[in-house]
Amino acid sequence: FLFGLALEAGPLAGKRVASFTLPDSQGRYHDVLDYRGKLLLIDIMRTDCPHCGTFSKVLERVKARYGDRIHILSIVNPPDNQQTVAAYVARNKVTTPILFDFGQAVAAMLNITPQNPTIKLPTLLIVGPDGIIREDLVYDESRKNIFEGEGLFGILDRLLK
Repeated sequence: FLFGLALEAGPLAGKRVASFTLPDSQGRYHDVLDYRGKLLLIDIMRTDCPHCGTFSKVLERVKARYGDRIHILSIVNPPDNQQTVAAYVARNKVTTPILFDFGQAVAAMLNITPQNPTIKLPTLLIVGPDGIIREDLVYDESRKNIFEGEGLFGILDRLLK
């Protein structure tokens, strides 16, 4: 239990995160393997998702609190583009990289198939230093405190011990 919420690990917890190399808006590529040895938060989001904007502000607080002990990568897919991401970054004061995918990396990470075609946003994967997914969290009312409040900090404190 965390803050009175029972957390289920999610179907991806315990699995190795799918490998990817994706560009950010400056054209720099980020390879998931470059983050081995660190706790990595992978935020799968969209710039027009209201919960994603609130969660980006929580992630900025995570960056301020934990510094280099935690790395944060956000990933968008079309129809998001350079312009929608630039406006989102300015509006939400995002300082962590937002990477551009065309569906393949997110599909591999979330096991998206024709039988399971849905991506719920935001989705957060917390990847351990060994590349194994520790938490697989999808926004819903029961997890609102994680995505909009203080709940994520309790999870991260526990994982960093």
